[in-house]
Amino acid sequence: MPWWALAMRLTGLGWYMAICIVAGVGVGILIDRWAGTGFVFILVGTFLGTILAFFGVYRMVLPFMDESRFSERPSLQGQKSTGKKKDQV
Repeated sequence: MPWWALAMRLTGLGWYMAICIVAGVGVGILIDRWAGTGFVFILVGTFLGTILAFFGVYRMVLPFMDESRFSERPSLQGQKSTGKKKDQV
């Protein structure tokens, strides 16, 4: 993947996060004005927008994670560490 394509994807992730959080705050402001409450729904909207943003970014980044590096790790359960590397037998 060229560097500019990766840069565009990362820019898109940033915009996605910003839009989710700003939309949560905006909806919170509208509900607070309609309900006549102080700032309760602004906080709820901010919290929900942030949660939605991080969940969405996680879902967008998940396909780019290299699963092979996780599957190559040996299981450490039941193995004693000798302090030597594999090459130093």
